[in-house]
Amino acid sequence: MRSRSHTFANGLNYILLALCAYATLFPFVNIIATSLSSSRAINAGEVFMWPIEFNLDAYHNLIRDGQLIIAMKNTVLITVIGTVLNMVFTVMAAYPLSKSRLKGRNLMLMAILFTMLFSGGLIPNFLLLNSLGLVNTYWSLWLPALISAYNMFVMKSFLEGLPEELEESAAIDGASEFRILWQIILPLSKPVIAALTLFYAVGWWNSYMNVLIYIRSTDKLSLMVKLYQMIDLVSSELLRGEGVMEAIVTPEGIRAAAIVFAIVPILCVYPFLQKHFIKGVLLGSIKG
Repeated sequence: MRSRSHTFANGLNYILLALCAYATLFPFVNIIATSLSSSRAINAGEVFMWPIEFNLDAYHNLIRDGQLIIAMKNTVLITVIGTVLNMVFTVMAAYPLSKSRLKGRNLMLMAILFTMLFSGGLIPNFLLLNSLGLVNTYWSLWLPALISAYNMFVMKSFLEGLPEELEESAAIDGASEFRILWQIILPLSKPVIAALTLFYAVGWWNSYMNVLIYIRSTDKLSLMVKLYQMIDLVSSELLRGEGVMEAIVTPEGIRAAAIVFAIVPILCVYPFLQKHFIKGVLLGSIKG
């Protein structure tokens, strides 16, 4: 009886997990199939889990003028430099604040916590960046977002959980604070660093509103803004019946191709950080 009940429970678990996996993967698989299907099949509602009348017309219309490739390069630049700056300043803020011996520590923590609850607002931020001459440069994106207060607290909590004896023994051997941080603390912090790096990178990759507000040159726009502009342009042309694209592509196909084009690169990065991702988040949230 125990064996039968155990087998039944396992079978039920497999069924539930399979249904959850199907519900999770179906939208993405359907989007990929739609982006690779013909206009006729999409309009007829025939696309489900696999492409119908396979073609790459939607992708061709997205990249035909080269603007999307430039936007992709801009987004990679914004993401890489922005993430590096975020991690450097997050570590520089979290490491000293994790030490109880730091004078004025509680006051600084309260000031940082205050920024999570209140902000200056969009217009004051824009006026400040404009007066500094940073509008239409990527520094208008990077500087205001150097540190995420939430991520800094996660990093600080993780560092507080590390044994103090490691730093004390290194200090006795004559190591400086910078060397202790670089050679001892950071190697032990790989899980939380990987998790926060992924958080920052995804945020920069998906950046839309700040780019729309602060970047004016079309050759500096990010991928998300450029995709929205292209989708809006193609949709308006098709609604007016202009151009030859009406016969070969639909707005749904363009949207699906844009979603795939935007999601796939960041998905390719995730497997390399997955090993540390969950461990880093949990350690940073429960220790301290």
